[in-house]
Formats: sequence, C-alpha cells, structure tokens
Amino acid sequence: MRIAVLGAGAWGTALAIAFARRHQVTLWARNRDQVEAMAAKRENTRYLKDCPFPDELRLQVDYRQAISDADLLIIASPLSGLRDSLVQLRDVQQVTPFLWVCKGLEATTGLLPHQVVAEVLGDKVSCGVLTGPSFALELARGLPTVVTLASTDETFALATAKQLHGGKLRVYATDDVIGAEIGGAVKNVMAIATGISDGMNLGANCRAALLTRGLAEITRFGVALGGKAETFTGLSGMGDLFLTCTGDLSRNRRVGLLLASGMGIQDIKMQLGHVAEGVPAAREVARRADELGVYMPITQVVCAIVEGRMTAEHGLQFMMASEAGVENDTSTLLPAS
Repeated sequence: MRIAVLGAGAWGTALAIAFARRHQVTLWARNRDQVEAMAAKRENTRYLKDCPFPDELRLQVDYRQAISDADLLIIASPLSGLRDSLVQLRDVQQVTPFLWVCKGLEATTGLLPHQVVAEVLGDKVSCGVLTGPSFALELARGLPTVVTLASTDETFALATAKQLHGGKLRVYATDDVIGAEIGGAVKNVMAIATGISDGMNLGANCRAALLTRGLAEITRFGVALGGKAETFTGLSGMGDLFLTCTGDLSRNRRVGLLLASGMGIQDIKMQLGHVAEGVPAAREVARRADELGVYMPITQVVCAIVEGRMTAEHGLQFMMASEAGVENDTSTLLPAS
C-alpha cells in the first residue's frame, strides 16, 4: 500500500515510521529546512529524537508529488491546522481516501473533525479518523500499540483497518465516528484534571475517582451528540482516557501538573513550547455541554482553572462539595436544581 503522511510532527512521524515497516510511505512536511534536516540525519530530531527512520521511508517537500501516487493519505496536522489541510487537498482536486489523526473540537466553531471535513469536502469522500491510546514515541520505537479506525463507510473502515493492521500495530474498525472523536477529544480535558490532582499529591484514590467520573462525563456528552455508549468502553474511550491520564508522556497531564504548581497557561505554553489540545477542547466542550444541558462538572472546573477563574485548590473544593447521588445514573442532563 502506498501511503502519504501529511505532517511531520511527532505523531505524523511516528505513523510514517510504523507504516514504513510494511508499506511504501512518504512523509511530507511544508518546511524545506525541516525536510532537509530529516533527510540528512534520517530522523526527526525536532519532534521525535532518537527514533531513526526505516531505510524505506521517503521524505518529500513537494505536496503534489507526495500525494500523486498514494492509495491512502493521512492528515497528521493538529486540529488547528485541519481545515487548512483539507482546503489544500480540495484545491488540488485530490480524491484519494484519507484519514485524520487530530483530536478535539475546533476553536470558535465547536465542530468535531469529521464535521470540518464535511464542511470543506462534503460527504462523498472515503475517509475516517485513526484514534485510540497511543503515544508517538512508543509507536515509533515499535512497542505494541492498538488503535481504532472509525468511518461511517463500514466497507472503507474494515478494508483500510485490515491493510494497516500488522506487526505490533493493531487496528480495529468501527462506524461510530462521533463516539471515537468525542473519546479522543474529552479525554484530554480529563488528563488535565488528573494532572492537577497528581500535582497536588491527592493520591491514587482521587485519581481513580477522576478517571471513573471522567469516563461518565465523556459518555454523557458523547451519547448526547449521537455517539454509541459502548464506544466509550473501548479503545477510543476508556483506553485513550487511561493512557492519557496516567502516562508520563501525556502532554495534557503535564499541563495539569503545571497548573497545580500555580503556573498560568501562558507560562505553561512558554515552558512546553505549545499548549496541549485539552486546553482549547475544555472551552469548547464546556460550551457545547452547556448548550445541550449535559452535566460535566469536571470539565467545567478544568475550564475555569485554565481560564484563570478558579485556582486548582478551589476547583478541588468545588468538586468535593457536590451532593451525593446515584452513581450509575444514565441521565445525560443536568441534575434538577
């Protein structure tokens, strides 16, 4: 299979390395200096140091050349760059099937990635999202990784998953795009909450409670938007949540740890060189949940802390002050006042 990975950040590079072990892969980046540096060192020292490229992995700075003979495109831009990537694809009138790997809700519009795809390209293209519990560094190093490929086109999802499934990378298919995307987006918010808890040394009991109640929030929100409840107990739900909330490689958890230390978002951005996707996602998820009347107290607290309206300590006090209720309440709506 001929695959073009469009974007040479950490995740795009990791996917290119993993797929190049079994497929013919081209890794494209728009920055010529970056491509030349990767070609010279045969690794991406900027985003994924000490992960050498397979000999078969090709590099390309010419966009049209990169996609010209591909059977599958993988758009590996962050969510903030997805729309521009789709416009670029539309402008060259390329109809090659593609996957996207970003997670979150688009800033200002609150759209999920598949909705952005539909706005730009319509609904006639074979496409889907590749998501699930996966750290780029571990995938690039060849450690076992299991992910989900979600598409409303079941035939495309199954066929593509079978082609990508192999070696130590296992790929499973689903038709629940909404559920897969919600799991990937909101788990980042929960990872910030868990990072705050860990940064305050609140212990394993508190972390377990946040993971459990966080999954309940994700499920309520996802079902309200049309996702399937069972999706949230799978790889793109529970699996991604557990990894991101407990793994030391999690950027979102790192944001929470720094917030717990009293550092503000702008200072965190300066220290990390970026703000993880859970930061903008918290705002959009909280806004959409409010519109839908979905009860998401952890998300609301994270949003308030990120925006500087509440300290980490006050956020904890707010959550612990909640009234007792039925644990397995299946209602998606706000509790009666």
